Amino acid sequence: MRDPARGPLVWLDMDQAALDAAYDQARHAPNRPQVTGRYASDSAGVRERLGEPDRFAYGPVPIETLDVYRTPRADGGAGARAPINVFIHGGAWRNGRASSHAFMAELFVAAGAHLVVPDFSWVQDTGGDLMPIADQVRRAIAWVHRHARSFGGDPDRIHVSAHSSGAHLAAVALTTDWPSAFDLPAGVLKGGLLCSGIYDLAPVRLSARSSYVAFTDESEQALSPMRHVQRIDVPLVLACGTLESPEFVRQSQAFAAALRAAGKPVELLVAQHCNHFEVLETLANPCGLLGRAVLEQMGLTLDPAPRLHAR
Repeated sequence: MRDPARGPLVWLDMDQAALDAAYDQARHAPNRPQVTGRYASDSAGVRERLGEPDRFAYGPVPIETLDVYRTPRADGGAGARAPINVFIHGGAWRNGRASSHAFMAELFVAAGAHLVVPDFSWVQDTGGDLMPIADQVRRAIAWVHRHARSFGGDPDRIHVSAHSSGAHLAAVALTTDWPSAFDLPAGVLKGGLLCSGIYDLAPVRLSARSSYVAFTDESEQALSPMRHVQRIDVPLVLACGTLESPEFVRQSQAFAAALRAAGKPVELLVAQHCNHFEVLETLANPCGLLGRAVLEQMGLTLDPAPRLHAR
């Protein structure tokens, strides 16, 4: 029997209060301040050990910059160029900075890859419009492809990894028609690891997030990767934690199912006993769920005695 205290159903079996809670990860992760605090402090520790990253502009707006953590490892012989992973941070589209998401850099650097972490606008700075932010992420990736050789990277071995709203933006980038939009080869990205993302904006538009995101029919359609799976032509690893909002788990499961139905290579990983924020920390650990997965996807192995020091 339906609970009389519940309001009208808004999405699936959820009323408005339940849907709002389903897209508010703080409701499901009371330790969020502690975990995101570790993101920042661990990132600062990485910069102390590796040295400050090279910082480049990928566009004319001040926020349009990216950090490059370069690997000192030779990969395949003298003068060989290293593969690249571009990490797109989360933050509900309205917070987060590259500087607080460098804590996984040592994993990539030690395995012989460069890590690139771009900054991009917050949605409150774009009048609530997600389209310019998605465009910034695409332009950052395009910049990496065009300029990879300038920092010792291989433009033919670029992967993307991402978390939360960043996973949404990365999934949008994975649906990009690079030749027509940027005059680049079709295979700019060779694979992706998307953690705890949103892939269909329909329920998000109905939630409290619409108070700060100006969803439109156009943006919902264009920025819902679930509706464009036919454009994705690279292997994907999707991941979520068992302690996340059930709606975030459903989004990952549904996206994985849609990709499989379209004949796309995809693997869905589940982090046991991890909430939305804790699961990302496993990307910094070569034995962690995401760290192991990204190394395998990129064909990388760790140096048993890496030389991690400031240049």
